[in-house]
Amino acid sequence: MTPPVRLGAVGYLNARPLTWTLDRAPQCWHLRYDVPSVCSALLHAGHVDLGLIPSIDYLEAPDYRLVPGVGIGSRGPVASVALFTRVPFGGIRRIAFDTSSHTSVTLVKVLCHHRFHIAPEFVPHGPDLEAMMRGSDAALLIGDPALEANHDALGLRKIDLGAEWTAMTGLPFVYAAWTGRAGAITAAEVRLLQDAQEEGARFTSAIAAEYGRGNPSVTARAAAYLRDNVKYGLGSDEISGLQMFLDYAADLGLAPRKRSLGFF
Repeated sequence: MTPPVRLGAVGYLNARPLTWTLDRAPQCWHLRYDVPSVCSALLHAGHVDLGLIPSIDYLEAPDYRLVPGVGIGSRGPVASVALFTRVPFGGIRRIAFDTSSHTSVTLVKVLCHHRFHIAPEFVPHGPDLEAMMRGSDAALLIGDPALEANHDALGLRKIDLGAEWTAMTGLPFVYAAWTGRAGAITAAEVRLLQDAQEEGARFTSAIAAEYGRGNPSVTARAAAYLRDNVKYGLGSDEISGLQMFLDYAADLGLAPRKRSLGFF
């Protein structure tokens, strides 16, 4: 019997539509859940066959390939990748950033250069918004912590980085995608991953209820997020947006190389 494909998945709410079905087929898939940066490290070390990794980390290895048609993105506001600030853009001198995702850190640096026209200092920090703001003008949070942060109580403005990217480029942004080395999975397994995304996208209400754990307001917020903010798939616009982002990053020295996207 063929052993299950080892998958490094992300535990955030926005990834559940990609893994909802896979969790129910342990004979085919062995899933472990981590933050995006750990998924990337596991893939690079060969501890998983496929990782749902930050999109910028596609450039980390020349033989990485993407599963066609599958990805986590947004076209406009994403709600869960945001810069929280107490001062106007021009006054931002220091940004504390959540180390959980390389893509979001790179995105805010690209936007600082090309859209906000600032060059702040960046300092790593755990995802605690109040603590991050003690020594910084702004803080970058991603995933569920960004979605749930009560920034109004702290007197902060929330700047949605998905909205800023689309306003600048007119294109969607891709945050993460199934990635692995060439030959890591078969064509049949590619199709199963595509089918899992399609099925998971139909069950967002159930996924939101699972996330809410009986709390109606949390469930409703999660359902709205999955319905209105996160977009699933890698169509032509998403591919164009991702390639543009990777090229921007390489040009600014934020990635090791510039290369075109390749697929299984």
